[in-house]
Amino acid sequence: MGKGRTKPFVMPIDQTGEDRPLLYVGWIDALPVPAALIRPMARGNFSLHASNAAFDRLGLAPASTKAPIKMRRAIERAAAGAADDTQEFSCRLGEGVGARDLRGAIGRLSAEYGDEALFLLTLIDRTQEMMTERNLRRELVSDSLTGLPNRAGFQELVEQRSRGDEPADNAILLLDLARFSRINEHIGPLAGDELIITVARRLKSSLRSGDILARSGGDEFAIFTRITGGRADVRELARRIRGCFDHPFRIGELKVSVDCALGCAIQPGNDTDIGDQIRHAQIALKRAKQTDRIEIYEPEAAMLSDNRFGLETALRSAIEEDRLKLAFQPLVELGSGRVAGFEALARWDDKDGSPVSPAEFIPVAEDSGLIVPLGQWVIAKAAKVLAAWDSDNGAAPVECYFSVNVSAIQLVRDDIAAVVRQALETNAIGGERLMIELTESAIIGDPDLALSVLSELKALDARIAMDDFGTGYSNLAYLQRLPIDVLKIDRSFVDHMVEDRDKAAIVRTIQSLAEVLGMKTTAEGVETADQARLLSALGCDFGQGYLFARPMDGPEAFAYWRESLLRPII
Repeated sequence: MGKGRTKPFVMPIDQTGEDRPLLYVGWIDALPVPAALIRPMARGNFSLHASNAAFDRLGLAPASTKAPIKMRRAIERAAAGAADDTQEFSCRLGEGVGARDLRGAIGRLSAEYGDEALFLLTLIDRTQEMMTERNLRRELVSDSLTGLPNRAGFQELVEQRSRGDEPADNAILLLDLARFSRINEHIGPLAGDELIITVARRLKSSLRSGDILARSGGDEFAIFTRITGGRADVRELARRIRGCFDHPFRIGELKVSVDCALGCAIQPGNDTDIGDQIRHAQIALKRAKQTDRIEIYEPEAAMLSDNRFGLETALRSAIEEDRLKLAFQPLVELGSGRVAGFEALARWDDKDGSPVSPAEFIPVAEDSGLIVPLGQWVIAKAAKVLAAWDSDNGAAPVECYFSVNVSAIQLVRDDIAAVVRQALETNAIGGERLMIELTESAIIGDPDLALSVLSELKALDARIAMDDFGTGYSNLAYLQRLPIDVLKIDRSFVDHMVEDRDKAAIVRTIQSLAEVLGMKTTAEGVETADQARLLSALGCDFGQGYLFARPMDGPEAFAYWRESLLRPII
């Protein structure tokens, strides 16, 4: 190594101006990487006199190059350390596009070279590697379409801002474009991308210089802002954001009107949990989609959300472990008083044995998608119970049917006809023994899909009921096309119908419509004998309600049906 060509170089290890030992550097041309022999020496100037070709490629010569602080500290540690103590470091030389990223190592040479005061410094150029890493990092935290930070980049920037500034109240707003998926379907994905870019530009122009704007999802944007006036500041910002959507967006030859939902979470300056703040803003945004106004997070909403999440987890386990049960409420023929069938209703007791109201767990099931496996379970279980009743009844099948509810979500996501077919075949019962109840909104919301599904069900001989009729906005032309057997009159019209002539008139109108369309009617919520008599007089076919019975378990319902054979219910 001593035969390699070396030239002197003096590099400072301290920038304080104090009299401290400097370094004598000799470049070694024989090694494939930039390398230098270093020996402590007396004071001298701080300039570079010469270097080998490897150092030239790093841009270290000829110039008055000063050692980066990480290199200086590594040299100092090596000089003060043991003989076998090698110090490694990474540093950057220069600025701008010409900067170089280096990885270095320095260690004391062994005594066999005849001088224990010599140190070997080696450097490896990592500029291209670091540039690739920075580019990948930029892609990970940036949205490729708008150039804005993405969700991860937004959270990182907010955390940096929160750590670097003086504590101050701040707000995170989440914005979701209304009807974007439908707009995207009609104008195409390329035009949809252009719309997103245009929205981003408008939003950027409405914000202050210190605000952070990010695209946190497909049609969702996030905004971070400092506030001093609490909710008043938030509402003012929301007003400016809403102003971005006052005028249509021009996309090619089209003018597209877009609206948005806004949810916000305010956080005090002494609270730095950004993840929780974003979650709170998401809770507020979900509510904003329902109310069509800006919603600011309230702690009670988070508590409700946490409870719903816990309920979702417990419900998922209950479905997987088959811990739900069915209750049966009779459907009574008003003219004869006999039991024509039962509506099968899902019931759930938690692990402590306490009943969970369907008003609680059904919305959770719909929001989480659990309504699909829940609906499948109800259909399969109802068919199984009905087959068991047939077996308990001896040779003759039970002369009644079960009615089961199917959610609008299940109608879209599931193959209901296949589920019903499987249940019928597994339990060897006829399709006429099952009635599928769909809400009016589910049927009318997508009439073409409903027609296709209902036709498949009718091919299995299953019957169809439209639940809660009269509470939505039925298209009578579609209603005439659909193969519906029963209209279920909503309980809101039955309640107080004896005293309220308007309600009685509505029930009479629904009954007349059903007769014209060749359908039967079932009145829900029948609680008094007067209601039952009036409904029968109006021509209503079936009644369901507490007047006849509350929902019962399987054995009790079977006994109720047997008793109804001996004497009419009404």
